[in-house]
Amino acid sequence: MPEDKKEPIMPEGTKIRKDIEYRKTGYRRLLMNIYEPAGVSKPTPLILYMHGGGWIWGDRRHCQRAGYLLEYGFTVVSIDYSMSYQAPFPAQIQDCKAALRFLRANSAGLNLDTKKVGACGHSAGGHLASLLGTTSGIRDFDTPENAGFSDRIDAVCNYYGPGSITELIRYALNAGADDTIKQGEQLIGGTLKEKMAISEKASPLRHVHSQASPFMIIHGDNDKIVNYSLSVSLHEALVRAGVESHLNIVRGGAHGGNLLETPDMEEKVAYFFNRHIG
Repeated sequence: MPEDKKEPIMPEGTKIRKDIEYRKTGYRRLLMNIYEPAGVSKPTPLILYMHGGGWIWGDRRHCQRAGYLLEYGFTVVSIDYSMSYQAPFPAQIQDCKAALRFLRANSAGLNLDTKKVGACGHSAGGHLASLLGTTSGIRDFDTPENAGFSDRIDAVCNYYGPGSITELIRYALNAGADDTIKQGEQLIGGTLKEKMAISEKASPLRHVHSQASPFMIIHGDNDKIVNYSLSVSLHEALVRAGVESHLNIVRGGAHGGNLLETPDMEEKVAYFFNRHIG
């Protein structure tokens, strides 16, 4: 899909620092944009944002849905990550962890407060945010860059990202949802039968443990792409592990749309992040 060159519309007065390289792979430079709230004179709580797009399209500029967080006083850092046609999983989560460690390694030069960091994403980005919240310390997902810095995330907001890649593909196979099957299989590098171990490794549900980050999960019960039961399963696993998790199933909500992004929901998310990283 052609790259969208448009910049997101952010709240008036937002300070924007663009195109900061945080990692270079064999196929592309990975960049980040930093969006800081208007009128602040010192670092504000930071949220790492991962865009959606089925792991096959999008970049750091596809972050307008996170713009409301600036109005609540958060700094948003939106990142590129590897597309699945460039490299299969775990490249995507490795990039996210590399971005987080880059921010911590360069916090003084970038004038950022990274002692506590939140993660947020929509769809595929919600999946990656969930992995960040459940896989701290897993060495298979590490990269050499800034290895001495923490990959710990302190709070996660997942907007309708799949809690299980395995179940996402199974639902799609049963429903004959060819686009979702293709996206899931491209992420794991083959069919579910061929790549079951990778699919499980790519599933946040399989990494839940008692030290996982607190979660806020938002999902519509009319989502035809990612069945809301995948968020229910993730939420239930977190609760069983003793982890704080808030599940918001939106009646009539689809895969995105206004029903899931109301002012009331945005206020809930901001309150959640304030409690954990504010």
